[in-house]
Amino acid sequence: MVNRPVADSIERRSGVSLWRQIADQILHSIAIGDFVENAALPPEMALADRYGVNRHTVRAAIAALVQEGVLRAEQGRGTFVLSRKRLSYPIGARTRFSAGLQGQASERRSLLIESAIEPAGRRVAEGLRLARGANVVRLEMRGEADGQPVSRATAWFEARRFAGIDAAMAETGSITASLERFGISDYLRQSTVLSARHADAADLADLDLQPGAIVLVTVAVNVTPDGQPIQFAETRFPAERVELKLSAL
Repeated sequence: MVNRPVADSIERRSGVSLWRQIADQILHSIAIGDFVENAALPPEMALADRYGVNRHTVRAAIAALVQEGVLRAEQGRGTFVLSRKRLSYPIGARTRFSAGLQGQASERRSLLIESAIEPAGRRVAEGLRLARGANVVRLEMRGEADGQPVSRATAWFEARRFAGIDAAMAETGSITASLERFGISDYLRQSTVLSARHADAADLADLDLQPGAIVLVTVAVNVTPDGQPIQFAETRFPAERVELKLSAL
């Protein structure tokens, strides 16, 4: 384990509680190998010195990570890092939810949570090459792997061309199968923009996360093989369960 000061990475006026920031720092340290899986976490006092906070803040961070299944506390022995293999989700020219998790989860499904027809906002209109305010179908979906939520997606489609895609999605549980009903047998990822942020209230609920959890965000445009935009989507993945693997688009 490498001990180094990281207290200057804690933002005391960021609006994110100190204990959550410490929890995120511990998660980062686990991810980069500073805290080894199945090994004991340093004592609370050592962590307090490392992060420049008091022991009560460290204790709250550890308690949250124990609840999230990242750490295991043993009376009289200490706190240990649990072995937790994250799912690897590929982002490439043909990104498909079920196919992307094949071999990593025995059960994979996408659930339609909500749908609506609404005017396209600026970024959706630009992504789909529509006039701003044109009607689009919005689908709200949750992806699950072996019963655990692993993605929360919002997707938009031109309403006139894809009237009824909400019903198709509810029946098939698949965007690919739904698009086939509209004569689209193949589609490609034209672009993907990646970012990360703290999960909002809706994502906390839909992805079964604790406050302060980080989500990986992809904003993507899918097109037909001849380049016609058909889908604009924003997908959130819980960083504690999923890693994104990029390949050439």
